[in-house]
Amino acid sequence: MMNFFLNRMKRGGGRDSGHDSSEEGIAEKSKRLRTASEHSQTCDWGNLLQDIVLQVFKYLPLLDRAHASQVCRNWNQVFHMPDLWRCFEFELNQPATSYLKATHPELIKQIIKRHSNHLQYVSFKVDSSKESAEAACDILSQLVNCSLKTLGLISTARPSFMDLPKSHFISALTVVFVNSKSLSSLKIDDTPVDDPSLKVLVANNSDTLKLLKMSSCPHVSPAGILCVADQCHGLRELALNYHLLSDELLLALSSEKHVRLEHLRIDVVSENPGQTHFHTIQKSSWDAFIRHSPKVNLVMYFFLYEEEFDPFFRYEIPATHLYFGRSVSKDVLGRVGMTCPRLVELVVCANGLRPLDEELIRIAERCKNLSAIGLGECEVSCSAFVEFVKMCGGRLSQLSIMEEVLIPDQKYSLEQIHWEVSKHLGRVWFPDMMPTW
Repeated sequence: MMNFFLNRMKRGGGRDSGHDSSEEGIAEKSKRLRTASEHSQTCDWGNLLQDIVLQVFKYLPLLDRAHASQVCRNWNQVFHMPDLWRCFEFELNQPATSYLKATHPELIKQIIKRHSNHLQYVSFKVDSSKESAEAACDILSQLVNCSLKTLGLISTARPSFMDLPKSHFISALTVVFVNSKSLSSLKIDDTPVDDPSLKVLVANNSDTLKLLKMSSCPHVSPAGILCVADQCHGLRELALNYHLLSDELLLALSSEKHVRLEHLRIDVVSENPGQTHFHTIQKSSWDAFIRHSPKVNLVMYFFLYEEEFDPFFRYEIPATHLYFGRSVSKDVLGRVGMTCPRLVELVVCANGLRPLDEELIRIAERCKNLSAIGLGECEVSCSAFVEFVKMCGGRLSQLSIMEEVLIPDQKYSLEQIHWEVSKHLGRVWFPDMMPTW
């Protein structure tokens, strides 16, 4: 009986001990929670190091940064730090012509007043309205205290800048050219820039300019772009219309004083059939250019009518990327296979109703670097297409072919071609239901 009570006491003592231990654990946990709560209440987030707040602000959209800047004086000071205002895109849209949000006028005023001297990487995205283009010019004309490194004028739709008086646009752009002194990248497509303004650009930024994109600038002559090529020896990327391309320009870019150009984009555009004359570039000029810049990407965009292709692809051209935005004939595509051995990418938006079997096979045979192709409103027999893929093999990293392009024949149906092409590519492939370019 005594043993029974002793055992009961031991078990009871165990329960009491466990109960005490449990109470101690709860008390300790409550103490930790209370301490953490007191710490969070006493922690002054406004006294965080500004470098830490700055790093956080860099990941926030502008509107969120503006809201956060109202938390305390310290965060407001961070909001106005120069590092947060090096890069800015002005979005200028009119409610009547665009559904996109525009940069608030008050914010624009604050940027010009407090941060214009901090700006280095600036772009303007404007809609088609004249009012938006004028607003962009007004901002440019006030950037007298900044030294921009990049400037981009982007029109989301025409006419935009082309609708402005040329003198007004040139005056605003010249302010940037004169005051920057260190422009390295300039994108001014579809603008009324002219030869005299390019001379101002060269006079102030010839040592730093590396990228110049100025397609569809009707007031620039071959002499104007030649002035840029003669003086800006550090150019690595250049984009312009074909009418500005000349033998003299290619030879200037091939001189020993020039660094090697890495990217040359040429837009070959005709608005009205038969009204534009296209000159021919001599093969010797292309050869000199490639000897000087053997790794250059030569990108050519063609928006021509079929009868205007006669001056092109008559002899070897060092093009690496070709894009045909309008219908192009079998004859022209056949000449591409014969004259473009450096071709890497080919996109044909339309051809007609004559199959391109022979032309594709010729391109596969002669263009050993071809790694991407896109075909839209064209026709190719399934057998020829499989043979093309077989010849190119796994180097075809991009193969965008509309399903309507492929014509079933005795050898392959549309169901069979999927497996056959996948086998030669070494990956699963399906035809596209809509263009991906």
